[in-house]
Formats: sequence, structure tokens, C-alpha cells
Amino acid sequence: MTFLIGLAAIPLLLTLFWYLLEWKTKAAKRIGDPELVSRLIINFSPVKFLIKFGLALLALCCIIVGAANIQRRGATEIVNRTGVDIMYVLDVSKSMLAEDVKPNRLEKAKELLTRLLGKLSNDRVGLVLFAGRAYLQMPLTIDQGAAKMYIQNAEPDVVPTQGTVIADALTMANNAFSNQDRKYKAIVLVSDGEDHDPDALKVAKHLADDGVMINTVGVGTPEGATIIDPVSRELKKDAEGQIVITKLNETELNQLADAGKGAYLRLDNLDDAEITLSQRLDGIEKRALTDKEFVNYTSYFQWFVGAAALLLLLEFFLSERKLKWA
Repeated sequence: MTFLIGLAAIPLLLTLFWYLLEWKTKAAKRIGDPELVSRLIINFSPVKFLIKFGLALLALCCIIVGAANIQRRGATEIVNRTGVDIMYVLDVSKSMLAEDVKPNRLEKAKELLTRLLGKLSNDRVGLVLFAGRAYLQMPLTIDQGAAKMYIQNAEPDVVPTQGTVIADALTMANNAFSNQDRKYKAIVLVSDGEDHDPDALKVAKHLADDGVMINTVGVGTPEGATIIDPVSRELKKDAEGQIVITKLNETELNQLADAGKGAYLRLDNLDDAEITLSQRLDGIEKRALTDKEFVNYTSYFQWFVGAAALLLLLEFFLSERKLKWA
């Protein structure tokens, strides 16, 4: 819906068009001879000029509304399932752009989480992104299509503040669970664990006492790698001008998994990691659940795009010249 902000440009365009008409009027007066002016513009139709502008303006409105992808929520459907609630907690700090694993740490992490969704068809999944701050990117849902979209769109610029606040991310993930249950809940934390968070271990133990199992996935290598800025394509440097080397902190991630009564694994092989994690999550006691879910949304963007294309075609083929019989 943020695209709808573009509609604010319509009054500005109307104002500019009014100034254009004023300028054309003044330019005609500067010529001085009304008869000469009338001869020069004898084939020009002011009405058609206004119509062409109106068509272009309406087309722009349709494009903006189409980009916003207005949707109507579908009917609710009762969904019976047996599963657990799983929160993905994904590190999107810039250190995750290191290429000691290919194509980089973040892309490999996203591929793992996306593939893991296929094993969680009966489970609800949510997503928390974190760097210097933590954000609930997606609440718990069984809509795997939406989950894949949110995972694939996870980038460092989603969280502009840099750092690694694992404690805040775990707390936010826990808040997304139902407070009535002391089991059927799990967290999958994917990070390079580079920055030490002293509160993370305490939070992990507290969550384990509440019945939340925390599994951690380490992305990267202990030897580390440099970070290439995606915009400037230059190596990241610290305040002293030294090239930054980011390393996988397996010690902290191991401690978090132990405190959360889960398991730690390093993301070397996607197939092995997928199997190991899915087995761990399948081992959680499941429960029979009945959910009301909005199973589909009807999109209307295609109607607006089609209308915009038609309006632009009309504007293109409509001449500003008067009809010959007139």
C-alpha cells in the first residue's frame, strides 16, 4: 500500500499543467498580433490537448493503484492440522554478506529456510529479522507462499541499524507464540553469531523453561572472510581503516542451542542441514489444531494495469489537431 503515496503527485501535476496553460497564454500574447496567433494555431484543438492530459493522468493513477496491488480478503476456511509453531530468526547484519560460503552467508541461509518450509506443511511459521534491532517480519501463519516471499526479501537494508541483538530477536520470537502453551514451540536461529550478545544465553534459558526449543544454525567459516559492500563494491573497513574480517562464532551458537535444549549445526551442506533440522522439529510433541485461515486473496492489479495500457494507447493515437470537417 505504500505505492499509494504516489497519488500525492497528482495535485502537483495538475498545478504544473495549470502553469503550462498560463505560459502558453502569455506566450501567445507576447507575439502581439492576435490574427497571426490564430493562424498559427488554426489546427490546434485545446479540448483535445486537455483530453490527452486527462488520459495520461488517469493512466498514471491506474499504474500507481496497480502497483499497490489492492486485494480483497477471501473467505475464511477451517483448517485442521497437527503440528507445532516455529519461528525463524534470521540474522541480516552486513556480516552475513561475507562470501566464505557461496553465494554468500545470507543467501545460503535463506535457501535453507525456504527448503525447510517444504518439510513444515502442517506447522505454522513466523519470521523475525535482526541486526542492530529486531523486527517481527511475519507473524505465525500456514501460508507458505507468503513465508517464502518474506524470506526471499530479507536483506540488510531492512534493518538499517547494525549489530547483533540475538537476545532481542529471541524475545520477539517468543512473544509471537501463544502464552497459553508451554510446548509445541520451536525457534530456528540462523546467524554467524559474530557479535557477542551477553544477554542471549540468559534469554535462551528462560525460553527453554517456557517450553521453547531453540535450534541454531551457523553460517560462515571460523577462518572468516571480508565483507564487500553491495553498493560501492568496496571492502568494508573499521574506524581505523583496517579491512574487516568477519568470522563464524560457533561457541556462542553452541551455547545458545545447549541452553535452549536444541541442537547446533554448521550450514556446510544444505541437504544435510535440511534433514537434520526437519528431524529435530519432527521430534517435538505435536498437537491437533483447528485454525481459521484466510486461504486466498483476490488481486485486482491486472485490471488497473490493463486500464492504464488502454488509456495510454488512446492518448498516443489521439491527435491534438482539429478534425478536418471542423
